Amino acid sequence: MTAPFPPLSRIPAAPAHFVAPDARGFGHVRTWIFDLDNTLYSHESGVWPQIDDRITLYVSNLMGIDLLSARALQKYYYHRYGTTLRALMSEHGIDPYDFMDFVHDIDHAGIELNEALGTAIARLPGRRLILTNGSRRHAEAIAGKIGILDHFEDVFDLADANFTPKPDRGAYEAFLRRHTVVPQEAAMFEDIAKNLVVPHDIGMTTTLVIPKSLDPGRERFEQEAVAEPHVDYITNDLASFLATMVGV
Repeated sequence: MTAPFPPLSRIPAAPAHFVAPDARGFGHVRTWIFDLDNTLYSHESGVWPQIDDRITLYVSNLMGIDLLSARALQKYYYHRYGTTLRALMSEHGIDPYDFMDFVHDIDHAGIELNEALGTAIARLPGRRLILTNGSRRHAEAIAGKIGILDHFEDVFDLADANFTPKPDRGAYEAFLRRHTVVPQEAAMFEDIAKNLVVPHDIGMTTTLVIPKSLDPGRERFEQEAVAEPHVDYITNDLASFLATMVGV
């Protein structure tokens, strides 16, 4: 089953799944690896805008500058270092644990139980793990609200990677060592295409999870349906994708 990768603006609101002509399959997969933010929940839950605002506030408080200036500096750091945290650690020597506690102190009221996703993940054969650039506490709180936490063996967070974030190869290597994962027998689900480059390069089947509609709170490149060799599949409905494409 193959289909072209359309631009995000052309992806319909209904569940849609796209497959690269040379996509790796899922029949050999024994370990299922999921990013957390904007992958296991949709932007309608209001989680990421809160985190983004908290990062801005942290930068504002740290630098003693107004929120508008802090937002500009935050985005500069993000593009230069990959994450704002990495920049603040490198240039200002901040405590990463304090940062993560602060930015993940959010309201979870908008997160809804997702029974369809829970059922699909529970049926995946083999191991299931979360690999996130956030904190374990944040991941466990979100996954618990969605109703999927009990379906995962463990959470590998940014601290576990010694604060080396995806897409740095070191983050994946640390994850593979910790959990003794064979990449050629694994599948990775992510919402940002560049974070799938290393997983695909080392042998994983890769799936890009995009929103059904543009999230105005995130940069457009983070939401694009990227038709590049390191992306095997694209979906805008993860639960439906697992049920129809993976066959669970």
